[in-house]
Amino acid sequence: MPAAQGERRGPAVRFHIAADAAATAEMAADSVEGVIRSNPRASIGLATGATMEGVYRSLVRRCQEGSLSFAEATVYLLDEYIGLDADHPQAYRNVITRSFTELVDLRDDAVFAPDCRAPDLDTEARRYDRLVRAAGIDIQLLGIGRNGHIAFNEPGTPFDAKTNVVSLSKATRRDNARFFDSAEEVPLQAITQGTGTILQAKQILLVAQGSHKSRPIRDALEGPVTSEVPASALQLHGDASAVLDLEAASRLSTDQPQV
Repeated sequence: MPAAQGERRGPAVRFHIAADAAATAEMAADSVEGVIRSNPRASIGLATGATMEGVYRSLVRRCQEGSLSFAEATVYLLDEYIGLDADHPQAYRNVITRSFTELVDLRDDAVFAPDCRAPDLDTEARRYDRLVRAAGIDIQLLGIGRNGHIAFNEPGTPFDAKTNVVSLSKATRRDNARFFDSAEEVPLQAITQGTGTILQAKQILLVAQGSHKSRPIRDALEGPVTSEVPASALQLHGDASAVLDLEAASRLSTDQPQV
């Protein structure tokens, strides 16, 4: 029986420790490649953020070298900012396009994201939630925020939350300001897959690098299951794993071999 919220449990999320950021990215890409090889028509959940850049570079290289194909796959974005112009370079659809989808052999109609310019954003969030759940995500890539958030699910978000319109915390906006010309340009809201929607994925892979991620990683993987640490919900999933560099793993108490 899954642990109740607030109950402490053992390290249910498998994790692997790599020597550095480059090795972390390669290990994460290996997991995605394994899913594609077992099911070329897989549905892949894509995250954005600096941690994912190396993962996508590795997948792009493999595709361009001819060892991996995404021709039959489909991809679904975790979230999208509200209020940015369609051509804004930091709109997540554009980030994913530049870093991944236009560089591999995905079909143009195989990339799905919430439409944050829809006239009714709540209706759009519900539409996208139904689309993602119907797709049956085979592997969902995740990063983790300093406050333990996954996607834009901030602390306190219920574990059964569906895709919805959210307000971004000051901490999240401050962390994301490095991608914009000024902190004032960071949007106040986004559409995000909810924690409950993310947990519907068949497999979840959390990727983290750097000492600034060590505390949220420890809290997520070894701490109590609580909505105050949204990523701790992964302890309730039957097939969740993490790939970490040495710094991100530095606060974990469970010893696992370095790979």
